[in-house]
Amino acid sequence: MNAYVVGYVLFSLLILLTANWMFTGRRRRRKQLAEGRYSPIPEPSPLLVEMSEELNGEHHPNNDSVPHTRSASPRGGGEIHVGQLLTVLMLGAFVAILNQTLINVAIPHIMMDFNVTANVVQWLTTGYMLVNGVMIPITAFLIERFGSRFMFLTAMILFTVGALVCALAPNFPILMSGRVIQAAGAGIIMPLMMTVFLTVFLPEKRGSAMGTMGIAMIFAPAIGPTLSGWLVQTYTWRLLFYIVLPIGLLDIILAFFLMGNVTKMSKVKFDFWGFLFSTVGFGGLLFAFSEAGSAGWLSFRVLGTMIVGILSLIAFVWRELTAQEPMIDLRVFTYNVFTLTTIVSSIINMAMFAAMILLPIYLQNIRGFTPLASGLLLLPGAILMGIMQPISGMIFDRIGARWLAVVGLIITTITTWEFSKLTADTPYAHILLLYCLRMFGMSFMMMTIMTEGMNQLPRHLHSHGTAMSNTLRQVAGSLGTALLVTVMSSRADFHMGNFGNTFTSTNPSIVSQLSHLSQGFAVMAHLPVETAGKLVSTLLYATAMKESTINGINDAFIIATAITAVALVLSFFISRVKNKTNFMTKSPFSNSLS
Repeated sequence: MNAYVVGYVLFSLLILLTANWMFTGRRRRRKQLAEGRYSPIPEPSPLLVEMSEELNGEHHPNNDSVPHTRSASPRGGGEIHVGQLLTVLMLGAFVAILNQTLINVAIPHIMMDFNVTANVVQWLTTGYMLVNGVMIPITAFLIERFGSRFMFLTAMILFTVGALVCALAPNFPILMSGRVIQAAGAGIIMPLMMTVFLTVFLPEKRGSAMGTMGIAMIFAPAIGPTLSGWLVQTYTWRLLFYIVLPIGLLDIILAFFLMGNVTKMSKVKFDFWGFLFSTVGFGGLLFAFSEAGSAGWLSFRVLGTMIVGILSLIAFVWRELTAQEPMIDLRVFTYNVFTLTTIVSSIINMAMFAAMILLPIYLQNIRGFTPLASGLLLLPGAILMGIMQPISGMIFDRIGARWLAVVGLIITTITTWEFSKLTADTPYAHILLLYCLRMFGMSFMMMTIMTEGMNQLPRHLHSHGTAMSNTLRQVAGSLGTALLVTVMSSRADFHMGNFGNTFTSTNPSIVSQLSHLSQGFAVMAHLPVETAGKLVSTLLYATAMKESTINGINDAFIIATAITAVALVLSFFISRVKNKTNFMTKSPFSNSLS
């Protein structure tokens, strides 16, 4: 342990010295930057807008409003190609999503290795999503001050270092620390990729573009669970973090040579208090939802953190409405379609991510399936979603998001309800069919609903809308997972209590039956009656615990069904956004560059 502490201290000093060298080298450049206005999604550089107009046939070579520049070129020379840029960004997003999906199947083994409960181990997923979500607004400040190339390299380095920390973690707190480091890096990647897509593709083409992006993004969830199951079953869960290291290093090398600054750099003021209030608010609610399963909803620890979280979020809303340059402009919620689609998307995330944790626990801990069998069950659904992403994008371009959302949510609600009827003998094929149908329904909604809401916003609110939507979806996913895992744990304890009240020594019928079972078992196994009685009690306790956990998982899926039913009702009110020339004819950031 002493050697580990010394190594950890030396590693921390190395990171600090490296960061100090990188920031000091850029200090002079920052002094020369022009003053700018803060935007929660980085503003694209003139070169990126120029490339977008060339792709869409709108570029005018003699137009002085978009000057030719090499400032966005890789390492200061050469031109940026959109294909290379998207490859670098999507490879980074792919490895981040892959690492997030790898962990779900390994959760039961991590629980056993570190001797932690489901309420504790779920922080590996919920904590990752929460940090990822709250990083989205602050990412734009960092990118605008230090440049997209520098921050993307920093993000991939953080993600890769976090994977190494997780792989070497001797205990759960160190493992959790590594996941937080990974999430801090992953949170920078998505805003950059969204900026490029919003700039390069016009609104009427975004449905197909998002669907194409969805193929690459869904490939990671497709192979993640199966790969994770095979590695955990054959080797160890630590290998899940080792395998992302070469992919992360490859993307760092590609970004170093191929990626340039695709966003404007300027001196911007950062809303520190807004960031602090949002972080404390969302973090407090997540902690309360997570601890309620073990401490109880009425405990001081849960109520205290929940009150702090709610008050912090109220302070956050007040701050953003009164600040001169808010971190996120809450006026985006004055647009009804955007508000509705953001709520529906957040609810969908709550139900989707929770099932990804509950099913592996049921399959491995309760049914005794191998990690590989558990991962293979999730594979067909992910592949089906990947196939349907571009199809739903093309349908969205024609009819909008309402009926896609309605059909998708009807399927999702029905299949979620069917998951609330799990037993100790539910066939594997039946679970596989339900999960495939559930993913089929969700494929109609993942990209289309968010795109419909974004299409309603004017140019100057695009960045705020994207940041708000992504942040709430990530936070909702983490809160939903924490809530449903808490429901599972608390309801399992409740059902176990009911079994305990039934099997008591004061019940003469139960005592008589246990006595007959003990005597019969003693005769069959040639054991003393007292020893046989203890074995019978142990077997009954294990059976009761198993049934209680299954009932707790079923209760969690009932809550998830109610959540998706609310989203289904709301989806009927999603209206088609009409094409408006004032913000639909050009890329969403072109006004700010004229």
